[in-house]
Amino acid sequence: MRVHVIGLGGAGGRIVDRLTADRDGDRFLHGVSAFDTDMEALDRLESLGKDRRYRFGDAAGGDGLDGDLHAGRELGEVHASELGRALDDQRPSIAEAFVLVVGVGGAAGGGVAPALAAELETLYDAPVYSVAVLPASAESDPDTEPDRKENGDDEPSRHGGSSPRRPLTEKNAARTLGALSEGTTAVLPFDTDAWLRPGETIVDARDRLNGIVADRIAALFGAGESDADAVTPQQVLDASDIARAVGDEGDVAALGYATQAVEPAETESRFGLGLFGSSEPEKVDASAAVSAVETVIRKATRGKNTIEVPEGRADRTLLVVGGPPAWLNREAIADGRRWLAEETGSGAILSGDAPVPDGEEVFALVLRAGIDEPERIREIRESIPGRSG
Repeated sequence: MRVHVIGLGGAGGRIVDRLTADRDGDRFLHGVSAFDTDMEALDRLESLGKDRRYRFGDAAGGDGLDGDLHAGRELGEVHASELGRALDDQRPSIAEAFVLVVGVGGAAGGGVAPALAAELETLYDAPVYSVAVLPASAESDPDTEPDRKENGDDEPSRHGGSSPRRPLTEKNAARTLGALSEGTTAVLPFDTDAWLRPGETIVDARDRLNGIVADRIAALFGAGESDADAVTPQQVLDASDIARAVGDEGDVAALGYATQAVEPAETESRFGLGLFGSSEPEKVDASAAVSAVETVIRKATRGKNTIEVPEGRADRTLLVVGGPPAWLNREAIADGRRWLAEETGSGAILSGDAPVPDGEEVFALVLRAGIDEPERIREIRESIPGRSG
């Protein structure tokens, strides 16, 4: 699936920068851009070329918006067409979907996301998905005041030290989540709180969490794209499969992902000596392949997801199993699909495989959409009276 990924605001920009560092050149990543009002934040990006970074909102003076979501929304309305044009040199009309990555507790990204989504849907016949990075609860805690002297600068939110205090973050997140649910095809939240380790601050965890989000984006949208000379999947996953799985009414979707290292498959030559090239299929122990496939499917389903899935239930589920072709045991994948249907209660189970000829691990991606509201999202909505439920 060819996607154009757009990082909005500071958090979104850092995640697409990490995605570029890890995946630039992959076939699924048709385009990648970062938009922000803060020139310094854009300048700190390391892997995304300057031609793919764009500052908007001269009224902000090149700085951030200090959590003023209203100002962010106004800038978004004014500059949405301008940002749409900023994509033109990456041929956005070829993209099969757009992915907006935004930290919903902020003002620049959260402010511009709804207007940009509307602009893209007007210009292109392609869905717009949003990856919504939820703020950690500590960020809006008035008792979490960072020590600026210890950090050695006046920007504790950008450098080392305690978790930054942003008192408006949960209210901003509530408003932005509502706008994304109304204005984008589907919302894929990432629960920062759930992924923090005990005693770990946001600043300490930032690089690790950015990598996790980037990996999940690549696992989902890259599943159906392989090199021209790669092994053809037996069950090909395309853009329409992802669209059917996530739905088109702004539903919340959760991603689970797991990997397991495997030994390279053995090959046999016609002469049994392995000296003249392989003419026989790669072979692995069948029981080992079955175990690997079953393990990653169960871990991706029951392990930590990007957001909590209440009781594990979902209206629609997508399963992708990938890795070295010899390890993709068809019976194990079929059994895993049946188990997943029972586990999730989904009326619709879609699946595909993603062979990786030179891979060293088997992986599974489980997407669940049409889920009940997770507790963390309910907490965020309840930060604004009258918005719960």
